[in-house]
Amino acid sequence: MSTTTSFRPLTSIVSYPERGEGGNNQYRGNCSPKLLEDLISFFKPEEICDYMCGSGTTAAAADKLGIQSHCYDLHSGFDLLHNDIPERPPFIFWHPPYWDIIQYSDKMYSAESVRMKYGFDPRPLDLSRIPEWDNFVSAMNYAMMKQYCALEKGGRMAVLVGDIKKKGKLYSMLFELIKPGTLENVIIKAQHNCFSDKIRYTGRFIPILHEYVLIVRKDASLLYPIMMSQKREIDVRDMPGATWRDVVAAVLETCHEAVPLSYLYEKIEPHRKAQKNKWWKEKVRQTLQCSPDHFVHTARGMWALRRAS
Repeated sequence: MSTTTSFRPLTSIVSYPERGEGGNNQYRGNCSPKLLEDLISFFKPEEICDYMCGSGTTAAAADKLGIQSHCYDLHSGFDLLHNDIPERPPFIFWHPPYWDIIQYSDKMYSAESVRMKYGFDPRPLDLSRIPEWDNFVSAMNYAMMKQYCALEKGGRMAVLVGDIKKKGKLYSMLFELIKPGTLENVIIKAQHNCFSDKIRYTGRFIPILHEYVLIVRKDASLLYPIMMSQKREIDVRDMPGATWRDVVAAVLETCHEAVPLSYLYEKIEPHRKAQKNKWWKEKVRQTLQCSPDHFVHTARGMWALRRAS
């Protein structure tokens, strides 16, 4: 039976300073049940599935609102990467681990207990134990597509993801996550009462105080669009939008002392910027001579980058 609950209108920014009741609040990384309640209240699915259910927040929210739930996790014997998804769900909530920020197997639950009860060691299958970011992204995207394919036509996935900061670099699950079907909404969720709130940061570190909820909808059974990120290394000398100043400056940035024009010609000639301009050598010389704020003529035919003191 559903219980009476006040309806909070779902907007593109949500914030739950008080966690609410449901699931185990001692299970690190678990989200507020209020988010699940709002998603269920807004989209009104007849049932909801969660294949990395963690502390059981999804089931608790579904019980509160009187809908059916099917919830699984490694700790209860279900391996999303290798087991078949039993349902053809109309709505999936997925909250993958935020890489290795919080490890789950043998930290939040006993790997030995899982092995004894279900016959496998969960640690090699645990996304939170994948050490390399690219391997984590591959596993995350495989799990994303597997769940999306299991959706019934017209079904939705709500995916809660975050960003990770390590050694001055941002690792964004939002941008790396594959996005199949129709991207219906992106919701910004404020974070509260995090372990990192107790840390005092120095320098230019910007603390991360938000997460994202992506809503994707499956509008077709066989063919659907997919958005995915692709990492490529592109040389500035081959970029369409790079100016001659950009190209010359980039070459000189790699030099610790003044270099002759012949060196600049050698480094620029094989690339698209030169190949598309018959008079490219003249353009190099013109760029050097007309940009005294950026380039220094140190001797006959010798040039260097003017660096900030």
